[in-house]
Amino acid sequence: MSKAVAPHIELASADPSIAQEMARWLAHLGAERRLSPKTLEAYGRDLRQCLDFLCAHWGERVTLERFAALEATDVRAFMAMRRANDIAGRSLMRALAGLRSFGRFLEREGKGKVGALSAIRAPKVAKSLPKPLPMASAKRLADADERAGEERETWILARDAAVMALLYGSGLRISEALGLKRREVPKPGEGDVLVVTGKGNKTRMVPVLQNVLALVQEYVAMCPYPLPADGPIFVGARGGPLSPRIIQLAMERLRGALGLPDSATPHALRHSFATHLLSRGGDLRAIQELLGHSSLSTTQVYTGIDSERLLEVYASAHPRR
Repeated sequence: MSKAVAPHIELASADPSIAQEMARWLAHLGAERRLSPKTLEAYGRDLRQCLDFLCAHWGERVTLERFAALEATDVRAFMAMRRANDIAGRSLMRALAGLRSFGRFLEREGKGKVGALSAIRAPKVAKSLPKPLPMASAKRLADADERAGEERETWILARDAAVMALLYGSGLRISEALGLKRREVPKPGEGDVLVVTGKGNKTRMVPVLQNVLALVQEYVAMCPYPLPADGPIFVGARGGPLSPRIIQLAMERLRGALGLPDSATPHALRHSFATHLLSRGGDLRAIQELLGHSSLSTTQVYTGIDSERLLEVYASAHPRR
């Protein structure tokens, strides 16, 4: 098992043995499974909520032995309670996945088999798609002049425009764009590819347009702070790390100025990138690689492709055709 240092956890609803195993489980997920801090936080929160519920449900603090003897009716009662609190299906599915992970961890450690968790069906999740922006609107979002009336420093407007240009021009996640180091972004005329670190610390190569690189270089030239080669290329107003929330707020201002719906978010730019490529005959597999999706089905949902379009691509590209 993982030798990572486990954090100290205290639980009012469970005895110390559960708290200890929970800490070791989270440390294992972070060190060996390399789950993101946000995912670890969500898994920990879900397990705490389950233990709090079970404590009230059973009328006593939860022990390892009692948790291992968990019944399917107990799990269903917990899920029903979460659903009654208007918790979305996707969050319920994540909670069940986390509980199952904890159960498997306990089993591997010889602390009991929580068989009830595998007997529960995952809740159905409606497939919701972000709406792509019109091509002209997506391009305008990367134009700093659209925000010329704002009382913001010119370099900040140039920075926000450069980030949005990368989201739309290369289909990056906002975390991927803000995670770029200066040395990883070529100057105009000196390269046309970015090496991006995505989910699970996986790297991929994505093309970048010269006019996008020009916008980035324009921001770099204006930025009043030093931007070392191994440091982030995008920095905040005080020179520190740039928060994704700042880009989200910039998008909100632009939505109002351009008359765009609330669905126009930074993530919608990534979706627009994929959708516009597809509408111009882009190959599904190529788009999958560009987006950094491990599964083609994720790309299918993400780009809103129906089965007819999939069959059309299959018929035109199959080698036996």
